[in-house]
Amino acid sequence: MFDPREKIALFIDGANLHATARSLNFDIDYKRLLEEFKSRGYLLRAYYYTALVEDQEYSSIRPLIDWLDYNGYKVVTKPVREFVDQSGRRKIKGNMDIELVVDAMQIAEQCDHIVLFSGDGDFRPLVEAIQRRGRKVSVVSTLATQPPMIADELRRQADHFIELATLSSRIGRDPAERAARQAERFERQARESVPAAD
Repeated sequence: MFDPREKIALFIDGANLHATARSLNFDIDYKRLLEEFKSRGYLLRAYYYTALVEDQEYSSIRPLIDWLDYNGYKVVTKPVREFVDQSGRRKIKGNMDIELVVDAMQIAEQCDHIVLFSGDGDFRPLVEAIQRRGRKVSVVSTLATQPPMIADELRRQADHFIELATLSSRIGRDPAERAARQAERFERQARESVPAAD
């Protein structure tokens, strides 16, 4: 599936990958993910796409975005848009599809193999367009959930489908590491909430 001489580019639909990994009950270790694909060929670039709520004082995704940005990922963000639908409900929209498509089409000439981390069927025409340029496209998602997290038309269009569940042991975060981080966070919060003695 991968040739070690290939130039590879990763395109990660952040919200989609997060939801897919959650549905499989594991967290992605993004350092291990980079290492995994560096071992498969020459990793030219790794893009990560996500929308951000800008007016929040603290966003739970901000530490991840900062870490990715400093550790080998090209992070592409945009603010989410708020709107009111016809029935008067407040909705949030933060679709990053266009940004991902434009970047993938631009880098396709420098790559041999594009790896798309998304199950979104809207990317089928992108996969087809990249294949017409003579490039391979692998799609990473899952069929292991009910319903599957990958659109059938996207899976059929891809040159290769990589089941995310089979990667979990190589790119998943160690559950013990997560427990240790949570314990450390609780300890720090407990220390900060104790009033100082006069």
